[in-house]
Amino acid sequence: MLPIEEIAQKIGIENLIHYGNYKAKIPLEEIWKKERRGKVILVTAINPTPFGEGKTTTAIGTSMAFWHLGKKSIVTLREPSLGPVFGIKGGGTGGGKSTVEPSSDINLHFTGDFHAIQVAHNLLASVINNAIYHNLEPCLDRKKIRWGHVLDLNARELRKIVIGLGDNGGAIAEDYFEITSASEISAIIAIAKDYEDLKERLSNILVGFRTDKTAVFARDFKVVGAMAAVLRDALLPNLVQTSEGTPAVIHAGPFANIAHGHNSILADEIGMRYSDYLVTEAGFGSDLGAEKFVNIVSRLGNFDISGAVLVATVRALKYHGGVKKKHLAEENVEALEKGAENLQRHIEIVRKLGFEPVVAINHFPDDTERELSKLQELVEDMNVKFAVSEVFAKGGEGGVELAKYLQDIEPRKPRFVYKIDEPVREKVEAIATEIYGADGVDWDHKAKKDLKLISNLGFDDFFVCMAKTQYSLSDNPKLLGAPENFVVTVRSLKISSGAKFVVPLLGDISTMPGLPSKPAAESIDLTKDGQIVGLR
Repeated sequence: MLPIEEIAQKIGIENLIHYGNYKAKIPLEEIWKKERRGKVILVTAINPTPFGEGKTTTAIGTSMAFWHLGKKSIVTLREPSLGPVFGIKGGGTGGGKSTVEPSSDINLHFTGDFHAIQVAHNLLASVINNAIYHNLEPCLDRKKIRWGHVLDLNARELRKIVIGLGDNGGAIAEDYFEITSASEISAIIAIAKDYEDLKERLSNILVGFRTDKTAVFARDFKVVGAMAAVLRDALLPNLVQTSEGTPAVIHAGPFANIAHGHNSILADEIGMRYSDYLVTEAGFGSDLGAEKFVNIVSRLGNFDISGAVLVATVRALKYHGGVKKKHLAEENVEALEKGAENLQRHIEIVRKLGFEPVVAINHFPDDTERELSKLQELVEDMNVKFAVSEVFAKGGEGGVELAKYLQDIEPRKPRFVYKIDEPVREKVEAIATEIYGADGVDWDHKAKKDLKLISNLGFDDFFVCMAKTQYSLSDNPKLLGAPENFVVTVRSLKISSGAKFVVPLLGDISTMPGLPSKPAAESIDLTKDGQIVGLR
């Protein structure tokens, strides 16, 4: 690895706040010193499988490939959450010869941003409970509290709990935990542009209602200043490097299946102002990450997008074609053909969002030549450009063909699926029918009540941030491939008034994931000389 000062010098960043030799934060005033000039390249994917398709690896490798072409590029990524790191997914720093470093630090505590978000969130939760215990203003109806606790781990046992038991245990109340990346504060860190914006958004967080049904906000508890103080450094983007010594900015970490799934707007500003190409990753498939990137992030950031990379793999398409995990290594061209329907649907989604995608076929060592050739043939028939990406095995060199397709694409205005001033119900139905391909939307009784509340509070002009399974275009994770003749069910809607998001919860999605039967944590260890091993 290179000293972090050398990484900063490559793109002209002069001032850093050091976190050791290889990590640094970029001060806010440094971000705005240059004008925007970089083209935005969005990396998205087909619906993922439980095994990972290499979208992060592709984003890193594509950014490195631009340097091989003599262009400056910065890759921006979300910070990994410890829930997936210790759970089913493992680390989030790429793989093979296309990684961001120091990977162990990034996957674990990094610069403490998640810790700060967790503390700020739980500080507000503690003050709310304290106000109830001491019968202080504002007098909250404890059955109408909408602010629980968060923890950056997968812990299904904390999804619904009772607090305050025992002597002097505080006010007894039902409570719940969400994973930290699902916290509204995680979204706020990803979209706030300065400290003033941060404090205003924190102030506007809806925490519950009084007994007279009037709304109560975070500002009513007089701890917004303390929350902002805890979050001061967390708002600053983190500069690290790729495995080839090119710059990477990793900041914020909202999930795409339960939040808006993108790194911070501040990180993207750095990419647009200090490089020729910003390569940025949207979470999960285009139905989640790309949709939210266009309808939420590009609107908030007020920028155009030049190109979209759509990552697909042979094994993922075989999985969508009906092949079980234990048989994925076996050649199966018929399943590949059937699974390619999922790729076709994602190409259509990207086009609906206003862009012509370039398909990146992420090549894995166990792909057979016959399968790889068949997939290329199928993509050609879909009338879309493609490149075989070998960034895992070859680093930036393995992504040069893909980068060449992208380097001359001019910025285009995104096509928004909904208008901001439309009612929330119409926005949800537009996303479900136009993006997912659903026939319609079913609204549970709780969801209908939430819609009425949103309207009464004057929040109809909020962004819609859909929370649904990443594994299917529908809200049912078992409906793989290209499902048809389905409706999605909205169980309830979460109001994130500081972020100005409404989050519809679809199907059985949970904001606190659980651990699998064999957690990734079982493979992680510390050697006698202090080296962390087993992070994947």
